[in-house]
This record gives sequence, C-alpha cells and structure tokens, in this order.
Amino acid sequence: MADTKREIERKYEADGSGLPDLTGVGPVAAVLDRGVVELDATYYDTADERLAAASLTLRRRTGGADAGWHLKFPVAPGVRDEIRAPLGDTVPEEIAALVRSRVRDRALVPLVRLRSARDVRHLVDANGTLLAEASLDTVTAERLTGPGATARWTEIEVELADGGDPALLDRLEKRLRAAGLRPSASPSKLARALAQTAPDRPAEPAGPAAPETAGDHVLAYLRAQRDALVALDPAVRRGIPDSVHRMRVATRRARGTLRTFTGLLDRAVTGPVGAELKWLAGELGVDRDQEVLADRLTTALDALPPALVTGPVRERLTAWAEARHGAHAHLTGVLDSHRYLALLDALDALLADPPLRTAAGRKPKKALARAVRKDGRKLTALMEHALALPPGEERDRALHEARKKAKRTRYAAEAATEALGAPARSLTKAMKGLTTLLGDHQDGVMARRALRELAAVAHAAGESAFTHGLLYGREESRAARLEAELAERWKKAGTVLSR
Repeated sequence: MADTKREIERKYEADGSGLPDLTGVGPVAAVLDRGVVELDATYYDTADERLAAASLTLRRRTGGADAGWHLKFPVAPGVRDEIRAPLGDTVPEEIAALVRSRVRDRALVPLVRLRSARDVRHLVDANGTLLAEASLDTVTAERLTGPGATARWTEIEVELADGGDPALLDRLEKRLRAAGLRPSASPSKLARALAQTAPDRPAEPAGPAAPETAGDHVLAYLRAQRDALVALDPAVRRGIPDSVHRMRVATRRARGTLRTFTGLLDRAVTGPVGAELKWLAGELGVDRDQEVLADRLTTALDALPPALVTGPVRERLTAWAEARHGAHAHLTGVLDSHRYLALLDALDALLADPPLRTAAGRKPKKALARAVRKDGRKLTALMEHALALPPGEERDRALHEARKKAKRTRYAAEAATEALGAPARSLTKAMKGLTTLLGDHQDGVMARRALRELAAVAHAAGESAFTHGLLYGREESRAARLEAELAERWKKAGTVLSR
C-alpha cells in the first residue's frame, strides 16, 4: 500500500572540504554521526523521458530505511511529495496509475542507475529531537540506455525532519554559504544524471512562440487546459482536496474554447473532442457535486440549535454523504479507461496539428472580440428570459442554463485577455461574480432536491422529517435573497458586456 511523505530539502555543490560543522545554527544543539549508507536506485521513465520533462521522478531503491518504490511530485522549489510503495520487481499498480496521464501506452523502462555513498549526520536540538538530516553524497550515475555513459559527483543534501520549521533551512544555508558552498544547479540527482549522461541528440524543438495571431491565442489557452488536465490527474486519484473541481474546470474551459471559437477552429474536427470533454466533465461532476452538497447540508445542520434537530438527521446525512466514496472509486475507473486516455491523445493531436480556419491567421483583437461578444449576446438573452420568469422550477432551469453560458463567456474572455487587455479582464471579473451567485443558486436547487429525498426516507422509516423541512425552508429563503441579488448583479455585468 502506498503512503505519502512531504520532502523539504536543499542541495549544494560539494567542494571537497566535506560537510561543515552545523552545531549552534539556530536550535541545532548537536550533530550526530550516523555513518555511511549505501543506496542503489534505478530510475524509470518512458523512452522519450515524459516524466523527467514534468519534473517527476520514479525510482526503485534499495539500501537505507526507506527501500522501495518512490514517485516524487514537485510542489514548490525544494518541496516534493514522495509516494512510497513496498519493494518489488515491477512498478506497483498504485504508482503506475499516478503517472498514467503522462505515460499513456508507453512502457516505463529503466533509464538511469544511481549508486550513492551517503555519509549521514542528524541535526538535533537540546532534547535530542531530530530537526534535519544533512548528508554528503558521493554519487555514481550510469545511463542504462544507449552507449551507457557514466558520471560522478559529490553533493551535500539537507532535508528537514517531518514537521520541522522550514526557516531552519534558511539559517543552515547561511552557514553553508559562509563555508563556501553554493546551491546545486540541478533540482535533483536524476536531473543532473540525465544531463551529464545524455547521448548526443538533435536539439529539442523550440516551444510555442509568443501568440501573434488570433489562432495562437486560442491554442495557447487550450494548451494550458490540456496541461492542467494531465497535471491534476494524479491529484484526483489521490483525493487531494479541490482537485476534482479544478480538473472539471479545466475540462469545461477546454470545451468552452472549442465551442466559442468555431470561427477559428474547424468544428468538424473539434466537435468530437468537445463531446468527449463534455463526457469527462459529467463524470467528474458525479464526485464533485456530491461533495459540495454534503458540505452544504452539513454546514446548515451544524448551524441549527440542537432543539430543532429531531430524529437521526445527522446519521442519515452522514450515510448519504459517505456514498461519495463509491463515486470516487467510479471516477478512478474513468481515469483508467481507454476512453479517457484516448481523449488526452486527441487533445495532443489537435494541438500538434490544429484545424485552423482562415480567420485564425488574422490579428487577434477583432477576431477574438467578435467571438466573446457573440457569447455575451447569448448570455444576455438567457439572463433576461430567466429573470422575467416567476420563481419556481422553470426559473431555476433557466438560471442554470444562464450559468453555463456565463461560464463560457468568462472562459472566452480569459482566452482573449492577453490580446484584449483591460476590457477582457473586466469581463472576466464580472462573469466570475455572476457565476458565483448563479452557482450558489444552483447548489440550493440541488440541496432542496436532496432534502426532499432525505425527508422521504426519514418518513418511510417512521422518523420525524421536521428538521429536513426546516432546512428546506431556509434554502428557499436563501434562494429568494440570491435571486434579488442576481437582478442587481446582472445590471452591472450587463453594463460590462455592452461595452
């Protein structure tokens, strides 16, 4: 079973003088010699080094206290999350799943072997509590593909103990710099090994040029959403908070881009991709919607005085909320499916050979503004229709449709921001405020539906449905306030749209 460790460390170039004495740096009361540990790690990647390109490292390591399979995700400079699984001969499935969005159907093969003699020191405080580990590593790297080039170097590594204060690393760095050491130019041993053992190869193709045409701007925005989908995949699998929501937003942004800018991209090509994005957004919504509703209902129940909670309401709500775990298992299956991986491949293909129409080659301001205004006109019609309806289910449905169009208008403005500047930023802000209110309203619609279902279950079991009815009434009152606020917010947003 895999577990996760947050790794906070810094690396320094060793100058041959060894590890300087760090006693007395901040709370460091003593430096304890823990001897030399022999580490042997084989790093895996695809032949075209897809993991390395994303700053991910996957290794099988023996020696030391944490022998096993390790997968590291970058979090921030010097900070990585290390996923660990027990030692075995093949990549564990729980580890392989976390890189599937990048690897797809490529094989993971041994790429580099690193053997390190690690001279370890423990930095402890006056009570003997471990604060950090400092080591002098003598590393031998061997490329396992091609001619098998090798490299050798030494480096100093300082890793913060679990729960330690990151400020200690700053104080230790001052001492290390004073001793003549400098931070390593490579972010990891693997990056250094790959650079120093790389076979001669043609120069890597240049990345996308700065956007110049209308099509360039749209493709840059679409590329960012594709990258977000791939990057968020492992976070969704791991159950990282808000990751499902962020992945769903990236999916909707990508689909919205394909639907809004049909004047620039051939819909005959993008249509099937958009349909698959809609499918993925729906699958992501199964888990996300349940999570949002559970939080909303739990918060509302917690706000009630105990005297107004009759019957096992909380137990019923907890059981209902726990159903989301099944939804998460379903979502993991979706991310493992051929259909999902084919969608990622289709996005890659679309970006590699975009189906640009003639208008895509024009200057961006006019072409992008035209597409954004078109979405704005449709939103205006939907909002005015919805607000003219009396409160009730028909208005709820109409406001939900307006919400979807407001999101699409927002994403269109985001895609056009670099070209259109302040007007697009103002529109993005206005649409964000509008969709927040519309989202709260739609969540209330779903909450009332859930409360009716929970009340029916309680009634059938001979329990009081009083509390469910009370919560329902509060949701109705909240909806009325939101609809009044929406009318005012729409006046302001409409002014921005009409500019």
